[in-house]
Amino acid sequence: RPAILWNDQRTGAQCDEIRQRLGKANLIRLTGNDALTGFTAPKILWVRDHEPEIYARVRHVLLPKDYVRYQLTGQYGADKAGAAGTLLLNLQSRDWSRDVLDGLEIPYDWLPPTHEGPQVTGEISAEAAEATGLKAGTPVVGGGGDQAAQAVGVGAVQEGIVALTLGTSGVVFATVNEPFVEPEGRLHAFCHSVPNRWHLMGVMLSAAGSLRWYRDTLAPELSFDDLLAPAAHIAPGSEGLLFLPYLTGERTPHPDPLARGAFVGLTVRHTQPHMTRAVLEGVAFGLRDSFELMKGAGLSAIEQVRVSGGGARSPLWRQILADVLNSELVTINTTEGAAYGAALLAGVGADHWADVDAACRSAIQITGSTKPGAAVAQYEKSYQAYGQLYPALKNLFGALA
Repeated sequence: RPAILWNDQRTGAQCDEIRQRLGKANLIRLTGNDALTGFTAPKILWVRDHEPEIYARVRHVLLPKDYVRYQLTGQYGADKAGAAGTLLLNLQSRDWSRDVLDGLEIPYDWLPPTHEGPQVTGEISAEAAEATGLKAGTPVVGGGGDQAAQAVGVGAVQEGIVALTLGTSGVVFATVNEPFVEPEGRLHAFCHSVPNRWHLMGVMLSAAGSLRWYRDTLAPELSFDDLLAPAAHIAPGSEGLLFLPYLTGERTPHPDPLARGAFVGLTVRHTQPHMTRAVLEGVAFGLRDSFELMKGAGLSAIEQVRVSGGGARSPLWRQILADVLNSELVTINTTEGAAYGAALLAGVGADHWADVDAACRSAIQITGSTKPGAAVAQYEKSYQAYGQLYPALKNLFGALA
């Protein structure tokens, strides 16, 4: 059947069922996460409820890259970082949770063995070698989920270094040395691709995706550079105009599939450049929500923010982020974070480096820096106003659904 993607919101009822069966607090204790529509477990239950003939045929549950692994090696397997995003993994033990599987009546033998990111899980088979041109016997490592591999690819593998990805979605990723959960489940807690490390992660569903929607809808004739250039001349705070970037629901800090986007504060003095800048600022405020939750949960001091993704190419957006977060942002020498991180994990598995830390020290260099400027105070004021929007509009979102 066609894939049900990570940002598909159809599984709200199944998320409610998971909380009812396992208890929200117990679920967060076991897996590090609340039941959200993006995870694998509610999708399995949705197929059970709506496509029982397909559910009856299931024998194995694999994430997409793990199906590729199977085709390359003939071995079933999953990396622990990716597996943590299924809502079926015990965060503490770094392996499948029998409590969750039994509670949801999902057979344990559907799931593959789990592996650490740089661990060799098999070798390229003769059949795969013939089909792909890869050398038979080449080792294939565990790898990582997209964000864990991205973090390796930008060198965010130690406490204090935070990776901020400004792609279609926005991700704030912080490495921790022990299992660490936000009690309400507003942050994700997963295994890292680095052995015996974990991470906290905040996810906003429409980051650079908000800017693309705005451009495609209101100014499709403009390139992104031409769209953003006039916004650089608008004062920080966009003269009181705020943008709420919940165009496809939200995950952090409000796990609400019914949440919607909004411009608030429009007046006749506002122009298209005001609206453009408000979009950039609204996304930055949404990302700051994740930083605030991490600080509130007791995360150690943030020493550095490493920014990547398509949106990070904009100097204007980087400056807005530095000002909103009141933190220095640095860029690094690769734009292919997740693929680069996967390659580094493979290099460790092939004994090119002793461990992931050594790989990152060798292969990743800082190329640029953006420091907070004079707009920090204005953005603090604007952020406080932004924080009042979701509580004020939440009931309306439900009525509009």
